[in-house]
Amino acid sequence: MQHARFETAVTILVGMGYPAKIGTVQEAYALLEDWPQSRRDAAHAFALKACRAALSGEIEAETARGLFVAFARKHDLLAPDPQGVVAARQEGNARRTAFR
Repeated sequence: MQHARFETAVTILVGMGYPAKIGTVQEAYALLEDWPQSRRDAAHAFALKACRAALSGEIEAETARGLFVAFARKHDLLAPDPQGVVAARQEGNARRTAFR
């Protein structure tokens, strides 16, 4: 169970804003373990506990994923959904064309 895959990878922004895909519980756990002590909070603690529980087979990987996503969202790590960005751009272009 140590390499439990998420159904959908979580894309976060790392370093200088580069996207990184977190596709397994182990990858999420490693990121949480490396998180600076001074920035740890309740969201971090819940996500870390969930990853530990998923690695030991106590909970499903998707449950840990949900808590990892909540942690990433709280810390502004989630990368924008590229499909959502494309759809918004297409909708904006359609509106501009309609008003010409």
